[in-house]
Amino acid sequence: MMQLEDIKANADLLNAIDWEMTPEEAVRLYLEWGNNWAHAKRYVIRSSDDETHYFVVYAWEEEPYILLIRRNSSEAEELARIELPKEVKAAFRESVGDNHGVYAVDGKVREWLQGRLYDA
Repeated sequence: MMQLEDIKANADLLNAIDWEMTPEEAVRLYLEWGNNWAHAKRYVIRSSDDETHYFVVYAWEEEPYILLIRRNSSEAEELARIELPKEVKAAFRESVGDNHGVYAVDGKVREWLQGRLYDA
């Protein structure tokens, strides 16, 4: 599994990351093909070759962490697992009421992650 530095060093992968993709949108697009027309904003899946790369915060375990996902219509592959620093983890937990689930990367988590990936 990739680490943060592996992602940072891979320009093609960095350019492929869709920062607007949410876990819900990915499921709707890639697993519920019949429902796409009603909600299509900027995404249309035309074939099984279409794929997206996006981050989620995985919060089903005691400590939440970030996953980089590659999804197409037949599978979702976890490419990287990224641990969160204490202060970012605390802010995330507060933002979701310490509830379990899979969440979009936004707020302080997104700021921290983008800073780590794109700052020199």
